[in-house]
Amino acid sequence: MTQQEASVGTARTLEEELLRALARQTRRVPIPVFLATLMIAALAAQKVPVAAWGGWLLLVAITLVVRRTVLWRLPRMTGYTNQEKLRIAILLNVANGVVHGLSLLFIPFLPEFERAIQSMILVGLCAGAVATNVGYMPVLLGYLVPTLPPLALMWALSPGIAEVGWIERSTAILIVLFGFILVALGRDAFRLFRESFAMRLEQADLNRKLQAALERAEDANRAKTRFLAAASHDLRQPIHTLSLFGAALAMCNLDARTREISQNINVALQGMASQFDALLDISKLDAGVVHSNRALLEPRRLIERLVREFEPVARAKDLAMTASCPFEGMVETDRLLLERIVRNLIDNAIKYTDAGSIHLAVTAAGDEAVLSVTDTGRGIPPDEHARVFEEFYQLDNPERDRTRGFGLGLSIVKRLADLLGIRIEMESAPGKGTTFRLHFPATAGAGAAAALASAATTSVAGRHVLVVDDEGHVRLGMKTLLEGMGCRATLVDGTARAVAAAKADRPDIVVADFRLRGEDNGIAAVRSVRALYPDLPAILLSGDTAPDRLREAEAAGIALLHKPVAVDDLARAIANAGEPIMVARP
Repeated sequence: MTQQEASVGTARTLEEELLRALARQTRRVPIPVFLATLMIAALAAQKVPVAAWGGWLLLVAITLVVRRTVLWRLPRMTGYTNQEKLRIAILLNVANGVVHGLSLLFIPFLPEFERAIQSMILVGLCAGAVATNVGYMPVLLGYLVPTLPPLALMWALSPGIAEVGWIERSTAILIVLFGFILVALGRDAFRLFRESFAMRLEQADLNRKLQAALERAEDANRAKTRFLAAASHDLRQPIHTLSLFGAALAMCNLDARTREISQNINVALQGMASQFDALLDISKLDAGVVHSNRALLEPRRLIERLVREFEPVARAKDLAMTASCPFEGMVETDRLLLERIVRNLIDNAIKYTDAGSIHLAVTAAGDEAVLSVTDTGRGIPPDEHARVFEEFYQLDNPERDRTRGFGLGLSIVKRLADLLGIRIEMESAPGKGTTFRLHFPATAGAGAAAALASAATTSVAGRHVLVVDDEGHVRLGMKTLLEGMGCRATLVDGTARAVAAAKADRPDIVVADFRLRGEDNGIAAVRSVRALYPDLPAILLSGDTAPDRLREAEAAGIALLHKPVAVDDLARAIANAGEPIMVARP
């Protein structure tokens, strides 16, 4: 931080700022002023005794040192009011002006040329005083009065010259006029100084208000994260239980009417789960636990598969779903995260397109591949383009229709794109539809097929699953579902009973709720059972979306499923347990 910045940050009154300005200027003044007075002494050296010019030069040096030392310390001196400090500054400037004015005693002994040079030096010092004293009139006049009026008088009288002519009289008049000009310039300089200080005070006040607003916004964001985490956990628990019983019910032999009711229940639960997943994605991104696993990907295959998947949904709204891919190359990115981005864009396009079509394309643009999603929907006004990427912001949904989500889709798209280093462009206008373009560097190997390995799931029948959950209805739901999948389930409510049950009958896998009673938790339960059976496969179930909680789960290196858990995800995780991954539904 510079001295000027420090003064702005601490000065609270104009007097304080003025004293600091005088202190700053006095650091720059002594050397050039002493050189100027040394020139005057050199002019007088051949005409006056050495004691005269030498003594004057010594007096100048002493005055400069004292003035510099006192003015530099003056702002920090305690025991004086600001008005008293300013009076000290005025006295120092008067002393400085008087000492410089004493050089006029040399004029009677100097020829006209030397007189002119001395006068130019003194006039120059007076002009410089306007800037070094920031135009503050009492201090400025403290220097000008002992210097300029005597100089004008010397030229008017011209001692040592036999006859005073028009040149001498004109010079005296010009010096007086120049003095008035310096006074006017000083007023203007001080006015600008005063206005500048007022503006800096306003800016400092504005900065404080902005900082306070930023702190309030950060507090609100943290409160939002805590609220979402708490609400997500508390609401996911009953939804998770319902999904377990719903999935178990679907496995039973039901008549047509009951099966239809069961399917509708599961569809409703899936809709609720997808909205919670959106909240979970935001929390994961806030927590920094979403990592990209880059690999070669052929975008043509991705969009062809997604078009096949979404085509029935689009057709239900009488929308055409098409794709084109002139680009035959590959890109290096995270397949799952990119697929999540494109899914959100397609889902938004279907939601906000009432008629027409949705088109996916992958094209080449220089050394980039561009994946675009274009619709003929309602479009977005230009003044809303930036806001659509904000959390919980939705266009044309004042009634907050829950079937249209929470307004998190494009916020997730933006964050995931930033994570992957993908540049997003949006082109949209009301009534003309919307196009989103994803730009990423193309990779050599055009036409090569991407090796997309998918984890093979196997039957889970016959597995012995140790379920650790502190809520009885959840344990019952898990038992019903697992037995419907052909597993054998042992149910316990905490770490101590989990260890006892594992000693009595070794499980094939532990499925533990992340949050248990009191200080107990699923990580502790898994670690305790693994103390008996190292490397025993385990899965954590959690409805918690708090960033700190997510980071803790990731650090434990145990596969994590988020409630409500879909039966396919649970079966796949049990079959492939042992890999410390974050299992996420698209």
